[in-house]
Amino acid sequence: MSCGGNHDVECQQILDRVHWFIDNELESADAAQIQQHLEECGPCLDEVTLDRLVKVLISRSCKESAPVELRQRIVFTIRQVHIELSQPQLETD
Repeated sequence: MSCGGNHDVECQQILDRVHWFIDNELESADAAQIQQHLEECGPCLDEVTLDRLVKVLISRSCKESAPVELRQRIVFTIRQVHIELSQPQLETD
């Protein structure tokens, strides 16, 4: 992606690191470089805003828990598979 603007760092280089930026996992110099780019580049800022929204929505949906019946069925199925795998296999000729 390129917005057509003249930046110190290309848009694609910024967008390649945006997930680490959103999660505050970059060195302060790198984060400052991205922040400066976002202040100058509307399309990249829009992309970051969208990525942040997606992250919030995913986080919110991960807080929901599965119904008890579903969890019980999954545990039962895992146990069945475990039992089947632990039994010796009969060889057929």
